[in-house]
Amino acid sequence: MFFIFSKVLSFLMNLLLWVFAFLLIALFGKNAKRKRKFLIWGIVILYIFSNSLLINIFSWNWDIRSADIKPGAKYSCAIVLGGFSADDGKGSGFFNMAADRFIQGLRLKRMGKANKILITSGNGLLMPSAYREADWSRQQYKDLQVPDSCLLIENKSRNTIENAAFTKQLLQQQKLKGPYLLVTSAFHMRRSLMIFKKQGIDVIPYACNFSNRYFTFSPEDLLPSAGAMAGWGMYIKEVIGYTVTVLFK
Repeated sequence: MFFIFSKVLSFLMNLLLWVFAFLLIALFGKNAKRKRKFLIWGIVILYIFSNSLLINIFSWNWDIRSADIKPGAKYSCAIVLGGFSADDGKGSGFFNMAADRFIQGLRLKRMGKANKILITSGNGLLMPSAYREADWSRQQYKDLQVPDSCLLIENKSRNTIENAAFTKQLLQQQKLKGPYLLVTSAFHMRRSLMIFKKQGIDVIPYACNFSNRYFTFSPEDLLPSAGAMAGWGMYIKEVIGYTVTVLFK
């Protein structure tokens, strides 16, 4: 139920959906005063959420960018959260814009920072296909000469809450001691860290897939940007997920 509720809520918080609805009311409404009001609201929302400066300020304050890793430290496991690939419709997958999660898991193993890589991801679609991201990822790591003995696979989870719950079971079965490195995108780390700690899993954030590593500003940031709109959609989902988890989990 929580999974379905989160999907419906994410749909209702689609910014373009609201802008489109306001502009339709402004176009087809009969009350002139109301039409003008919805037109203004549609334009204001569109500009605010397509403004690169505002999303940069928000992401700079929301993202978790640093990892408290001591020089020479070695960890039993790097927990890599899914979301870095998608179903290609042919029974396989392909890397998406979050592929840095996969890359950093490989780097941690190759650099000797982690003994094992744990991939946690099933299929998060409301109407899932047979594709399971963790299973596909196992083969990608094996193709890169990561031994199967160094890989742990959790392929049932549909969201971050289930990532944490099923990962905890797997870590206990393998008798791996913490702390563990938690690998996910910087924008997703705040929520992930909170959820994993609520499950009693001792994790250290290892953020990747950064939107930015330092704050910058240029006059172009004040111009409308489709990228900024897409960024806000991503962060609104994170804020909603974080808030709902705090209140109900």
